[in-house]
Amino acid sequence: MGMGVADKLGVYVSVPFCRAKCSFCNFASGVSGAEAIEQYVGTLCGEIERVGERAASLGAKLSRVVDTVYFGGGTPSLLDPEQTRRIFAALSGEFEVERGAEITLEAAPGQIEDAVLEEVMRLGVNRVSLGVQSFVDGECSAVGRLHTGEDCVREIRRLRERGVLDVGADLIAGLPYQTRESWRRSLETVGELAVEGALTHLSVYLLEIDEDSRLGREVLGGGLRIHAPAVASDELAVELYEMACEFLPGAGFEQYEISNFAMKGFQSKHNRKYWERKPYLGVGLDAHSMLLTGEGAVRFANADELITCDGSRPAEVTRVGEREAFEESVFLGLRLCEGLDVTGLKRKFVMECEESIRELAAEGLMEVDEGRWKLTQRGRLVSNEVFGRVLETRVVSG
Repeated sequence: MGMGVADKLGVYVSVPFCRAKCSFCNFASGVSGAEAIEQYVGTLCGEIERVGERAASLGAKLSRVVDTVYFGGGTPSLLDPEQTRRIFAALSGEFEVERGAEITLEAAPGQIEDAVLEEVMRLGVNRVSLGVQSFVDGECSAVGRLHTGEDCVREIRRLRERGVLDVGADLIAGLPYQTRESWRRSLETVGELAVEGALTHLSVYLLEIDEDSRLGREVLGGGLRIHAPAVASDELAVELYEMACEFLPGAGFEQYEISNFAMKGFQSKHNRKYWERKPYLGVGLDAHSMLLTGEGAVRFANADELITCDGSRPAEVTRVGEREAFEESVFLGLRLCEGLDVTGLKRKFVMECEESIRELAAEGLMEVDEGRWKLTQRGRLVSNEVFGRVLETRVVSG
């Protein structure tokens, strides 16, 4: 899964503003006023106009042809139509965005005003990803979501009726008060929306418990606030994930990546760029990029605090050498259910990992099928362990 000079570019646009910060959120986002948002849009447009200079300073090749754009956050749908137009104008000034490019907007249910929806669709948005997290009211409110389950259902139907081609949703396994029964209710709602043709993509994530979120800090510290004691156990969260993997194919959702399921023809083209190591450019707060260089590739990231993020220079730069390229190819490629093309990998690297692969296959964690390495369903549950064992392998350039 390598990269070529002719690869078209994916662009990620970070819009880090929300109406309310969810307790589980560990992203660089927050609640800000209109003035801060307006200032940020100006800074963002300036950064877009300078991307060529930045790429050149890093010795990177920057394709001007873009076939995916992803507005993430935060809640990008909170921008007003005029701000959205300015960002699109900046992108169009620097890139050729292909006709029919996949253009995604992340949104919170109930927070896409009619005027905003009309404008983003006029500008080319054809995919909306909704942060649903749960279709059960008590689970939504426990983590600070501002919507009910019925709000989510209504929003999904509205988007499809208004002509959005691809409507996706996120669910989280392991939320406070979640049970097998409540999780099944969320899954059944997904199934009903799929039958209607209203929902085309679903992401299922395990709740992350770390120090970068308020809920994570409470749980790790043994605190009692923000419903921390009601967070599902790791064992239950894994069981809920397995339930989703068993249920969703029957509703028409094929699993194509560890956390992602899609109706036929609706896989996320933008996110596949990450897993296939295709070049992408990130602009805005805490945005990450990977571009080609003469020697391989370079990864770089923006600052993760608004006060220091002006797009003038990356906060972090990593040159991707042969060893890093091999590791990335393995742990990103194995996330995809179709697995790794071993022949293609061997053209780039001389590897000594067949013994590890045979051991993992014997343990039921991997399978080797027609020149591909794949994780089994059980392997996906312990994917980090599998990646670690494969990456112990010595590798040299092919």
